[in-house]
Amino acid sequence: MKKRPIKILWFSWKDLKNPTAGGAEIVDEEIAKRLVKEGYEVIFVVAGFEGGKSVEKINGYQIIRLGNKWTVHWLAYRYYKKNLVGWADLVIDGYFAIPFFCKFYAKERNILFIHQICESIWFYQMWFPLNILGYLAEKLVLLTLKHSNVIVVSKSVKSDLKRYGFEEDKIAIITLGIRIKPVENLAEIKKYREPTVLSFGSIRPMKRPDHILKAFGIAKREIPGLKFVIAGCPSGAYGRKFLEEIKKSKYQNSISYYGHVSEAKKIELMHKAHIFCMTSVHEGWGLTVTEAASQGTPTIAYNVNGLRNSVQDKKTGILCRKNNPKELAKEIVKLFNNQPLYNTLQKSGWEFSKQINFSRSVENFTEIIDGLINNK
Repeated sequence: MKKRPIKILWFSWKDLKNPTAGGAEIVDEEIAKRLVKEGYEVIFVVAGFEGGKSVEKINGYQIIRLGNKWTVHWLAYRYYKKNLVGWADLVIDGYFAIPFFCKFYAKERNILFIHQICESIWFYQMWFPLNILGYLAEKLVLLTLKHSNVIVVSKSVKSDLKRYGFEEDKIAIITLGIRIKPVENLAEIKKYREPTVLSFGSIRPMKRPDHILKAFGIAKREIPGLKFVIAGCPSGAYGRKFLEEIKKSKYQNSISYYGHVSEAKKIELMHKAHIFCMTSVHEGWGLTVTEAASQGTPTIAYNVNGLRNSVQDKKTGILCRKNNPKELAKEIVKLFNNQPLYNTLQKSGWEFSKQINFSRSVENFTEIIDGLINNK
């Protein structure tokens, strides 16, 4: 008799077609399409967006879009109660600031999937008093969920959860993956002629690209030929202000801003730049760090949760001793003036990036969910 496929119901804030999708959505759907290939059935329930279909099938999994980012949690609960009770073998509760609280109403076994918790991000992304309310509410939410089974993407996230009383033996870490193929040979890489620093990612407060811009200005005093390449969509008032700062910079002729770029252009920029910089307040992992490493570009990053996992200090990249533009600039200058160290970081980061793949992610993932379904 043919074995019935395992059915996964996956609640998440966004899907990959959402205009605001990021690294978390890439991970979710890269895992999902591989689960489908292995015989699982997967349904995502996510927030709708302008122009998005209410129901869509992609790569073998189904996506159901409801409401918007503000209403999806309530509508997902109602849709589940009306249409999906009893369908799944496992319910995945995708956590981003606000979980779907599946453990309190799902009849099936369920597990949290947490890419990162927000904590200090609230004070960068939200305005007063919502930032304080969000910060305190998240603490309360995590305390109510502390006995849950959880999948996380790094040791940093696991450490965060343990501070809230989550049980260590219920927290499982999966290896992440990248969609970019690592270069075949470092010797074939063709970098920009001038020393170039790259910033890639959404231009919003928690990413702090303004710190990289300031560090670039400081470093350029010592490296006159230094160039700065920026790619990413501006977000809100912060994004507009950042673009104005570029225009006002006395080094604006040495700055190239590309806005939103295609996957091919992203690979080109990561391939040609010499150093990738990342100054986030907090990350789950920092996939762009690994993507840059796969193209032979080491990272200098702030020493924060997530980035201290994706960047192995002095081995695959550099973690700043202090998280400020002056320190970042100092590390940029030091690395450009130390070719042996640069070569070491480049090679080690490139080798490490080869281990970060979605085949391993799915192996980890299936072992966890199959064990939970079978009550192991």
